[in-house]
Amino acid sequence: MSKSGLFKSSIGRKLAMALSALFLMIFLLQHLVINLTAVISPDTFNELSHFMGTSPLVQFIAQPILIFAVVFHFVMGFVLELKNRSARPVSYTKFNGAANSTWMSRNMILSGLVILAFLVLHFIDFWIPEINTKYIVGDMSGMHHGEYRYYPELLAKFASPIRVVAYIVAFVLLALHLLHGFGSAFQSMGQNNKYIDGLKKFGVIYSIAVPLGFIIIAIVLYVTTLNS
Repeated sequence: MSKSGLFKSSIGRKLAMALSALFLMIFLLQHLVINLTAVISPDTFNELSHFMGTSPLVQFIAQPILIFAVVFHFVMGFVLELKNRSARPVSYTKFNGAANSTWMSRNMILSGLVILAFLVLHFIDFWIPEINTKYIVGDMSGMHHGEYRYYPELLAKFASPIRVVAYIVAFVLLALHLLHGFGSAFQSMGQNNKYIDGLKKFGVIYSIAVPLGFIIIAIVLYVTTLNS
């Protein structure tokens, strides 16, 4: 089968979906590590944020790849879900999903939509203002009144309890999404062998620990704003 034929097939689409998911999981872990420095060492967070925001490698290579991966993953997810529903031989009134699958596997499209909405909020909160500051205003210094602006701007975003709750809900659904998606990604890549049980256990740890880390960061930053 040719490469074009492979990616037009169900197996090819699932493989592409799995690869994009694994790439996004690696990015998510890296994003968590950087954000954790905000509650451990704001100075380190400022320095890392300035590097990420000014490095040509990050800005013009890694960032476009990341945006493409996000868009590709969600579009492919919706395509696969629609094809799965259209191929189902029984009507929804007769299909007892709860008897054959978990809640997570039946509602990947729902958790995906909520996560997508969260990403839009995240872009509005951070990415768009950052692009405006650097490329429209023309300020690449990362400074404000002689100090790095990254940590104060991050803190300001989490002063709102509504935004904190929205982030927590999104990361809870991300955990549920990952719990199902992690194992599926390895199975789609043909790793349904003696190592799959260990990989699934690692997936459970990752799927809980990473979203929990982001939730803890949001809560700590909110408490920090109350005490400042």
